[in-house]
Amino acid sequence: MAEKVTTDHKHELQHHEERDAKHVDLNTNLQARIQNPLAGTDVDTLLRDVTEFADRHGLSEDVLLLKKGALVARDEENYENLTGEYACTEEEIAALRGEVEHKWRQPKALYLTIATCSIGAAVQGWDQTGSNGANLSFPMVMGIGSTSIHDTLLVGLVNAGPYIGSAFLGCWLSDPLNHYFGRRGTIFFAAVFCFLPVLGSAFCQTWEEMLVCRLLLGIGMGSKGSTVPIYAAENSPASIRGALVMSWQLWTAFGIMLGNAANLALVNVGKLTWRLQLGSAILPAIPLMIMIYFCPESPRWYIKKKRYGDAYKSLKTLRNNQLQAARDLYKIYIQVELEAELFKNNYITRFTQLFTIPRVRRATLASFTVMIAQQMCGINIIAFYSSSIFKDSGFSDYQALWASFGFGVINFVFAFPAIFTIDTFGRRALLLFTFPNMAWTLLAAGLCALIPQGTAHLALVALFVYIFAIFYSPGEGPVPFAYSAEVFPLSHREVGMGWAVATCLFWAAVLTMFLPLMLTAMGTTGVFCFYAGTNVLALIMIFFFVPETKQRTLEELDYIFAVPLSTFSKYQTGKAVPYFIKRWIFFQRNATLEPLYHLDSADDDKARIARLHANDAARKEQREAASRGITDDPASGSSTNEDEKAATADGSAVSQSEKKENGL
Repeated sequence: MAEKVTTDHKHELQHHEERDAKHVDLNTNLQARIQNPLAGTDVDTLLRDVTEFADRHGLSEDVLLLKKGALVARDEENYENLTGEYACTEEEIAALRGEVEHKWRQPKALYLTIATCSIGAAVQGWDQTGSNGANLSFPMVMGIGSTSIHDTLLVGLVNAGPYIGSAFLGCWLSDPLNHYFGRRGTIFFAAVFCFLPVLGSAFCQTWEEMLVCRLLLGIGMGSKGSTVPIYAAENSPASIRGALVMSWQLWTAFGIMLGNAANLALVNVGKLTWRLQLGSAILPAIPLMIMIYFCPESPRWYIKKKRYGDAYKSLKTLRNNQLQAARDLYKIYIQVELEAELFKNNYITRFTQLFTIPRVRRATLASFTVMIAQQMCGINIIAFYSSSIFKDSGFSDYQALWASFGFGVINFVFAFPAIFTIDTFGRRALLLFTFPNMAWTLLAAGLCALIPQGTAHLALVALFVYIFAIFYSPGEGPVPFAYSAEVFPLSHREVGMGWAVATCLFWAAVLTMFLPLMLTAMGTTGVFCFYAGTNVLALIMIFFFVPETKQRTLEELDYIFAVPLSTFSKYQTGKAVPYFIKRWIFFQRNATLEPLYHLDSADDDKARIARLHANDAARKEQREAASRGITDDPASGSSTNEDEKAATADGSAVSQSEKKENGL
């Protein structure tokens, strides 16, 4: 037995060495090639490896389906050519074709998972806006309502409490919480901390008590914000991952809208108004705590813990067909093995490797850029202080709450287009389009604030703030959390997402604390113009530091971020900018853009569908030729009798005796 294990181990090491020799370097991908790790693997070797994998991890009963899944993963465009015992059934073919032709047909378990994540996002949004309405009354009740610098900073500190708690504790707890309790356990933990402190804040008597409750709320917000997008990303298929993960922002916007609605509904309650406005955010936390235990655990988390049987069960509930689950299980396993050889770490080194390993460092920079851009764009000056800003612009308290509610509605409604654009136009394209438009709308709002107070002043300020929200909602709104949840390798995903969310919420805390002082020193016009400038700066950072990730699996993104930053930047300035000028300034319709990445498979829906139909046509020709008793030899162009040759899993032709020997 020991001799067999040693032999198997030697074979595995030899296979890893052979695979690594031909594999793309995940730290320096100079050719910008995106590779299927199974492509080109010898069929016999692949089937032997799958058998060993199944034997080692208690999946021997499913070895035939795992082999078929591995063959499909090896060549995902020619699965209909598989023959013999590995031939796909009509049901399996329909499921695989459905991934391209009907990508929104997904199991109920997947949509339950996304619905639960959406409730988690709504909790986040409602928590943010409870203080928005309460700001109009609680400072006076707690004796910090004067216009002095001392009181202004204290109000800012109380409002910033959740973001301070998130940035310094909640986000960093997500890594150990996920390690020990999984994605679902972490989300339940976060939901508890989004329930109890919020309830406590409604009963606070002093600003110190309020600050403690809001700091504790930050633990829940940080660990939830760092985990929910990862959980959604890891459970979603690549073709619609962006749309499903961006539900975080969509339903955060919904939570903001509900929070503003609650603020408005409770405005005339009397002395209890601010308490009810703060405490109302417990409502979505209750179903979150209940529903999370009806959702499947992330299969990638199971694989990370080497619980492959559980991962397979989870995938079977998240995919339409067991063959898809078997394919995804083995393909994820192979890529995780590649990552494990490159990224050997523990909890402490994982953080330092965010800045030292080239592939991870590029993901860290990209996630940092999109997250800090969310603070640079100016959205949170409106989300946190819209009622105060509208009041300073001449609105009454009641009018200010209505104006804030209007902002919340627009922020939610205009997030919907991103469901259809984030996986077609892409994350990067949405950002590059929306940031210039956010810059000019804030500039216009600031200049309109100079108009003497009156109907025109109020209407124009509100109008340009709303237009700003229209551009924000489908771009910088959904992209940061969806993008940051997908860019890190599995080994660094929790700590990487924790870093990204901590970056976002730390600067949110800084803005929340000091925005009242900025408004006092610079005025409404000065603040709006300042953020118009930071939008331009964020646009430049995105242009140079943020690669596109649409339509690629989480494992394929290793190759995207293996491309050196110098290669990426040189392409943008030397190829992308000249193309943009020719195509959209001089309107040269014949202008073409040479792609940066060289893909082993199609990179968008149209290309996938076109290749699917091309393969259909090729198979039809082969069947017609077979019906005449001849088939073309792809190597020599000669024709041979169909009885002498048969198509194997890798598309080559072998004799019937060889086919039988190989089990094909």
